[in-house]
Amino acid sequence: MAELYTNKSLLGRIANWSKLSESDRSRLLERPAVSQSQDIGRRVASIVDDVRVGGDQALRKYTLELDGYSGDSLAVTEDEWERALTKVSAAEWAALKRAADQIRRFHAAEMPQPLRVEVSPGIVCQRLWRPIERVGLYVPAGTAPLPSTLLMLAIPAELAGCSERIVVTPVGASGTPHPGILAAARLAGVSAIFKVGGAQAIAALAYGTSSVPKVDKIFGPGNAYVTCAKSLVSLDPRGAAADLPAGPSEVLVVADAKADPNFIAADLLSQAEHGRDSQVVLVTTSESVAAATLGSLERQLAKLNRREIASESLAKSLIIVVGSTDEALDVANAYAPEHLILQIEDAARFVSKIKHAGSVFVGPWSPESVGDYASGTNHVLPTYGLARGHGGLSIESFMKSMTVQELSPGGLRDIGPTVETLAVMEGLDAHAAAVSVRLSVLDSLDRLPSEQYATQRKGQIP
Repeated sequence: MAELYTNKSLLGRIANWSKLSESDRSRLLERPAVSQSQDIGRRVASIVDDVRVGGDQALRKYTLELDGYSGDSLAVTEDEWERALTKVSAAEWAALKRAADQIRRFHAAEMPQPLRVEVSPGIVCQRLWRPIERVGLYVPAGTAPLPSTLLMLAIPAELAGCSERIVVTPVGASGTPHPGILAAARLAGVSAIFKVGGAQAIAALAYGTSSVPKVDKIFGPGNAYVTCAKSLVSLDPRGAAADLPAGPSEVLVVADAKADPNFIAADLLSQAEHGRDSQVVLVTTSESVAAATLGSLERQLAKLNRREIASESLAKSLIIVVGSTDEALDVANAYAPEHLILQIEDAARFVSKIKHAGSVFVGPWSPESVGDYASGTNHVLPTYGLARGHGGLSIESFMKSMTVQELSPGGLRDIGPTVETLAVMEGLDAHAAAVSVRLSVLDSLDRLPSEQYATQRKGQIP
């Protein structure tokens, strides 16, 4: 694999795209966590099965073993809630409320509208929306508390009309969630919070225990174990549906020669500090910008509280030098990032060329962290390249649609022969008969005198 730089103390792979074969390009864009998936899958399957069968007893065992919490209550009590809220400063309350207002405003505009179409005379079809009744909201807190994630989950769930909104979040030895998480929960009006995390929390939501209610669908990001558990329970008819594959954070920055290396480095580090398994990528048309970004990364990294975590993430990340902006966008589409930042001249002009991304940040003044917290869009997004087939969380994620159709006698007369023909073609005689029996009644009514027709029609056709 052709490399541009020999100093790899920060970024694990630095490559010139034009010098790579197709197979090398594919390997370069592979996520680092994929190779661990089999080991993780076996471990998660064991945890999920234990909690499904053992309920609270198994849940408490894993909560102690993996999170270090051994308290009496798995649920956050009202006293715990009130004590925690006193620890939130006025500035923090104001910031949480501003973020909540932005998120609420954007997601309220997403509310799907009912659809009614008279497809042909006498045949009316509708699409109606209903909220999912019971939803489970997973809020990560392993290496950092994420009250922002609670807002991103609970606000659209509330707007959608979900009647039960159950939060699970790991607490560790402290025995209580971070005050910011509880403050966000109060702002978003959640139903209950449970002090459990990881695959065991997903299993508890999917199957229910004596303490944790069973839900219909599970939402929220998490590490590879959480993502795997969500996938596993969503395949079990006894389990619960899941929102989307949202694993470790990732960002890809597309930059040209005019991009500010300090901005680029700051955006890369904002995702690298999320977790050791996060991945950050720079795709640039400029070798000098690549070199300057490396220098800025070193300077900015030294100032971070979470520099150890960010350093480990950077070691698995990469810089790719390309020949043009169009080629950079081709690389971005091939990678299909969770977050895509366009630090290129006239960036808005290139949004139409983006095919695969969870969320796009346009221009130098649109840092990814604004989307993480308070622009209004949702930060629960598909990772691992799954943006090719998934969008980010929205209010529709918390709802389900159903179709309705109503036919008049004339409508059935019109479409009936088509249905009969298709049913016979497929060898499904009963399908055809369900139409034929009605058409026969309509034919018999047509042969009656007009006075009898009105009486018979009233009795036989509602």
